[in-house]
Amino acid sequence: MRKLTILLICICISAKAFPENFRDWAPTPPMGWNSWDCYGPTVTEDEVRANAVYMAENMKHYGWEYIVVDIRWFVENDKAGGYNQTDPVYVMDEYGRYMPAVNRFPSAADGQGFKPLADYIHSLGLKFGIHIMRGIPVQAVEKKLPIKGANGATADQIYSTDLQCTWLRDNYTILRDKPGAQEYYNSIFDLYASWGVDFIKIDDLSRPYHKDEIEMIRIAIDNTGRDIVLSTSPGPTPVTEAEHISNHANMWRMIDDVWDVWKDMDELFGHCANWYPYIKPGNWPDCDMIPLGRISIRGERGEDRMTRLTKDEQCSLMTLFTIFRSPLMFGGDLPSNDDFTLALLTNEKVLEMHCESVNNRQLSNNYGKIVWTAEHPVKNIQYIALFNNTDIEENIVVVDMNGLGITGRYRVTDMWSGEEVGVLSGSFSRPLRKHASGLYMIEKL
Repeated sequence: MRKLTILLICICISAKAFPENFRDWAPTPPMGWNSWDCYGPTVTEDEVRANAVYMAENMKHYGWEYIVVDIRWFVENDKAGGYNQTDPVYVMDEYGRYMPAVNRFPSAADGQGFKPLADYIHSLGLKFGIHIMRGIPVQAVEKKLPIKGANGATADQIYSTDLQCTWLRDNYTILRDKPGAQEYYNSIFDLYASWGVDFIKIDDLSRPYHKDEIEMIRIAIDNTGRDIVLSTSPGPTPVTEAEHISNHANMWRMIDDVWDVWKDMDELFGHCANWYPYIKPGNWPDCDMIPLGRISIRGERGEDRMTRLTKDEQCSLMTLFTIFRSPLMFGGDLPSNDDFTLALLTNEKVLEMHCESVNNRQLSNNYGKIVWTAEHPVKNIQYIALFNNTDIEENIVVVDMNGLGITGRYRVTDMWSGEEVGVLSGSFSRPLRKHASGLYMIEKL
């Protein structure tokens, strides 16, 4: 009986120490909207709510569910086209934890934080996310603010100026071995959990790679008992850290910010070719946000505009993102969508591939003529994506079907148009305009 009691105690301790596997919180690639591409660091509550309503009414049925407030929601006087690093007015509580700026998020008044906004998002059947920078606020260090739950430790005792973010200097690095360091991360995630946060994007973790802070963040999220999906940013995350990041985050950036210029897309293909072996449920290499629709209303780069990518380039972007099974975080202002943009986001067959496909991989890259493939795990379906990444006005891209184990006849359907291409045998090829692509469903006969 004594041995049984000890065994039961050990089981209980183990269950408490090792919470539910975080990968279960994102079994398929997360899909949502992020405020960065259209509003930069200046988004307001009304704009967030408007995008949430649009998603609930037009996209939720297709699997879109996250609404994410990006960077510097705690600054009262930020600006478009960059950041106010001259005289920013920060909002934080007595424990050095950032709070939403009430002049931008009125429902956060009286210390309520993001809970009222999160409750509203949840009432629409959606999930709520926020962005933060790694580390502890410089202002908290300067004021020597106490750390909640740290037995008297203060902010000035856990920081270092080493490796401070070079492009946004709000925070300092947290030193893991200092008393109060883990407690600070615990305290901010306890706060976010109390607000009802479902998703957290954390910046300045991946370039360079901050292993200690990533591990502290993992512990802090798990300690909350809430399922909070973790996204690390920006890229490129080092491929040499693939095992480590897979053990701590649900999604991680492979590349720096992707904007509406073809050179960013062209670079992305190389990163995808390196990262596809690490795609698995709960772990998603991230192609970055989708810079389509209306962007840069008050964004970081350029003026208010519809995306500069051509329609062919937009289709190529969505084809790569979906066959690669990247998280899909739309960056444009959803209420400004035109029919073409909405159609790219709500194609049922394409999203089924994105959600359910397996063995996603690049087959070949022949001087910019690129082939990707994947399979459906249950249905008799092979997916083929062809890309002409060159500036040649028309290129023929060819797939050797024998190499895929397809030796007989097969039916080909264009997944974007839904039209049947025909019943074929042997190799499959299509002529493609420059920067264009094709996405096809192959059924063996």
